[in-house]
Amino acid sequence: MHRMPLPHGLAGWALVLTTFVLTAAVQLVGPRPEKPDNSPGAEFAPLIEPRAEIPRVQVAPAVDGDLSDAVWKDARRMTGFSETFPDEMAEPPIGITAWMAYDSENLYVAYEIEDDPARIRARYSERDAMWQDDYAGFMLDTNGDGQTVYFVSANPYGIQGDTRTSPQGEDGSFDLIYTSAGTITDRGYVVEMAIPFRSLRFPERDVQSWRLTHWITHPRETRNTYSWAALDRDNPCMPCQLGHITGIEGVSPGRNLEILPSFTGSQSSEWNALSGRLDNDGASSIPSLNLKYGVTSEITVDATINPDFSQIESDAAQIDVNTPFALFFPERREFFQEGSDLYNTNFDVVYTRSINDPIAASKLSGRSGNWTLGYIAARDENSPLLIPLEESSRLVSAGESWATVARARRSFENNSFVAGLVSDRRYDMGGSGTTFGVDGALRFSTKYQFEWQALGHRTREADGADAAAAGSAAGLEGTFDDGAHTLALDGESYWGNALYSSLERNARHWSFDVDYWHSSPTFRTENGFVTQNDNRRVTFFQDYSFWTEDNRYVDRFTPWMAIGRVWNWDGERKDNWIVGGVRAQLIRQTFVGADINTSSERFAGVQFDNMLKGSANVNTVLTKQVQLGAFVSLGEAIFRTSSPELGRQLSGRLNATLRPNDRLVFSPSLNYSRLRSKETGDDFFAGYILRTRTNYQFTRKLLARVIVQYNDFSESIQIDPLVTFRVSPFTVFHIGSSHELQDRVTGVNPASPSAESDALQRTVFGQTRRQVFFKLQYLLRV
Repeated sequence: MHRMPLPHGLAGWALVLTTFVLTAAVQLVGPRPEKPDNSPGAEFAPLIEPRAEIPRVQVAPAVDGDLSDAVWKDARRMTGFSETFPDEMAEPPIGITAWMAYDSENLYVAYEIEDDPARIRARYSERDAMWQDDYAGFMLDTNGDGQTVYFVSANPYGIQGDTRTSPQGEDGSFDLIYTSAGTITDRGYVVEMAIPFRSLRFPERDVQSWRLTHWITHPRETRNTYSWAALDRDNPCMPCQLGHITGIEGVSPGRNLEILPSFTGSQSSEWNALSGRLDNDGASSIPSLNLKYGVTSEITVDATINPDFSQIESDAAQIDVNTPFALFFPERREFFQEGSDLYNTNFDVVYTRSINDPIAASKLSGRSGNWTLGYIAARDENSPLLIPLEESSRLVSAGESWATVARARRSFENNSFVAGLVSDRRYDMGGSGTTFGVDGALRFSTKYQFEWQALGHRTREADGADAAAAGSAAGLEGTFDDGAHTLALDGESYWGNALYSSLERNARHWSFDVDYWHSSPTFRTENGFVTQNDNRRVTFFQDYSFWTEDNRYVDRFTPWMAIGRVWNWDGERKDNWIVGGVRAQLIRQTFVGADINTSSERFAGVQFDNMLKGSANVNTVLTKQVQLGAFVSLGEAIFRTSSPELGRQLSGRLNATLRPNDRLVFSPSLNYSRLRSKETGDDFFAGYILRTRTNYQFTRKLLARVIVQYNDFSESIQIDPLVTFRVSPFTVFHIGSSHELQDRVTGVNPASPSAESDALQRTVFGQTRRQVFFKLQYLLRV
């Protein structure tokens, strides 16, 4: 009998892994059911940039999910939707009708979706947590230039979801105040919405002319999507393809004054090892006030006094072992989230979580003609100072400071723009950092885009006893820039610079991206998140997508490859890599991918050549109740210490979302990482983080949530229960607590643990920290 030889090396195993993942995924999801033939007698014609005139009505509809109101008989009826995925510009297999009307106060939008009600995916959830459901909504560009596009939607229960998109990306934290309702019927479902004009920003003129398309998401065997305005995959500018709506006259966005008072109370306790009990701190209460005023119809000013910027939900723990750089955590504070897309640039010059503990803050945001403007000023009581280096970063606690950021962007046709930015931080202990620069994008020939960003930076270090103490506590020793400067905070001053340029092609099939980056050894961003400098980098990425309209298993198959090389400022090669992989989008909303990477890197003066690593991932929505995901990476990796060694790394992630009914969601996840010495076989480290989040939505407004997390690296358990009653995005009441459990030791002085060893008493997973809190805020619109 002929025996098949085992694969040799990582490349062989990666090929086996890729084949297994693709085959298993196809077998798991099964073939696609035959699409019903709904073709009419005449050939279907997609609507290219359709136009509609919206009528004014005298009587407002009751927004209750029932379209029997007379207003909908007078509203503009819109049909002729086309499929955007998986097919392109094809006729949808379901019936879709949209209606629009308006009065002096609101824009009214309604949808009727004809589909099998038993197959509709909908659940009661938090706002902006319904993206895996069926939903209907619209994209709206009130200026018609593609620079700001609202997306407003609701699922079949009326649960709201909204975003705002700009050339810098999508702002998922954006919240619009509007009314919505939904009903599942015996024919499908209905969604009804009323959007106050005062919630939107648009030019003050007698007659409005807006760009719009209606959008329907229909997740079944695949994630089907349909649009009123037909979309061409060969044109990456979606706002350029929206339809046109006219007829809206004599309306105003108004100049609102919004007053948002809030009141927060909390009480904390911490374990005292000597007394063997939790020491309770006194209860504290913090009143605060946020103000928002519309200076014009498109420009607003916000101010907050004594803000409570504590997070209602803790950050998910990240595995930071063997990571020489600071970790990035997303911004969750509403004041800084709104409008944050304007500050997104290729270098993270603005990272608002660096404004760590503000006592007061203000900001300006909005548009004036083709200009988009933004300004942030804050007084921070506990400022982090992030110092990037060639192979690591340092984090210093720099005390109190003033932080300011100013940004302006000039928009042109076809989603092109040019922008400028200034960011400044002034520390009370002395010293400052100022970053300034320009960036932009030029879109040409439909598929191509050139991007750039050029930055300068001026650092003036603090000096004196406070600066020396802060630097010593952070371990600032040694020099950088070939010995030209010391790491210590000793009053030095220097200039730095950074540059990014990119040529991109985005199209239906072939896409590529060629990038050049550099940052000098003296480049920093005191209000940003740049963790590494002293490098020049060139990268190239390309992929080719095969779209399949009639395949029973695959919607899209994309092979891809990337190469890159990094040098330090002196021209020494630090890293180079070649990566190749495949991605596939299968039916049942299944995404699979695999890649193999070969690289050579110089770290801490040691050269590591021809390192191999492979990875694979799969995410699938098996049913409307079960969603699963997995990722695995294995291969060679550097153990990053002052005396680095080569090891074999295995890391992975498992996650699931389980929905037993339309109100309960259970989301467990497991992250694992291990690095083992190639020479001795001993583990440099190994561990995992297990996290579960359970949500129960009693009503559209009332939610209970519990997060439980076990961190094997710190051997700790964290439990965070919370109850939320949300009337609107900004009127909300929270009550909850946070508990940390670790092995406790009683009868020992932490400063000299061996002094009273005879009296030690150990408790496995006893409570070591506790906080109980509530927060109430209420929005007043004047």
